Amino acid sequence: MWEYTDKVKKYFTEPKNVGEIEDPDGVGEVGSLACGDALKLTFKLDDQGRIKDAKFKTFGCASAIASSEALIELIKGKTLEEAEKVTNKDIAEFLGGLPKEKMHCSVMGEEALQAAIRNYRGLEPLPHEEGEIICQCFGVTDKEIERVARENNLHTREEITNYTKAGGGCESCHEKIEELLAKIWSAEGVVAAKPQPRPKKLTNLQKIKLIEQTLENEVRPALKADGGDIELVDVDGNRVLVSLRGTCSSCAASQATLSQFVQTKLREFVAPELVVEEVKP
Repeated sequence: MWEYTDKVKKYFTEPKNVGEIEDPDGVGEVGSLACGDALKLTFKLDDQGRIKDAKFKTFGCASAIASSEALIELIKGKTLEEAEKVTNKDIAEFLGGLPKEKMHCSVMGEEALQAAIRNYRGLEPLPHEEGEIICQCFGVTDKEIERVARENNLHTREEITNYTKAGGGCESCHEKIEELLAKIWSAEGVVAAKPQPRPKKLTNLQKIKLIEQTLENEVRPALKADGGDIELVDVDGNRVLVSLRGTCSSCAASQATLSQFVQTKLREFVAPELVVEEVKP
């Protein structure tokens, strides 16, 4: 289970900036339910061109919500020129640190801010970074991996997964990520880190425990934010049987939630071969 700072816990459980600005000056939307996290940022400027107010709507885990709240606190009162200098490192440091596996949440905050500022300036949203798609599961390109690696001084495949999610699904791109990192840093005269050994196969008990932790930390917060919940019923091999509760049980999009959100999270944090199935009460 991940260790969160008191500030992360507070910003997750007591966010003050959730919502959407009416008639905003800037809007930024990043992520998707298919990738398990999504963030919408809106802001309003005052007469002096400073960010008077900003709000967020985040569908994701505790770290995603806390990172979004931290971002708002960091940019309020700043000019756009000052705000656009805020990076994912600033967000993580403001929170007293994030688990290394959750750094992608701070990256999502930085990307939403940049998108909202571009929107205000009348610029088209930044296109998905062109290049070869390295990770098919999360649609991450070689250009994105290179940018994040250089900005955050990342040298291992595990670090890339933590910051971009690339390699966190079926794992078929692990070798490509390692080759790309070697190419990036060899050009700088830096010896690439040795590839880390593949994780050992989970025992049934380890798998069930990790599924429970992922549902508790990654899935339940987002569902509860919309008045829903989820319960683990059973684990049969690679089949994860769950029951939806609250508003989720009667939601027309419940099957999409299971396949695009719950299953994606479990495949990312537990095992890529897991299949989620709903058990009706």
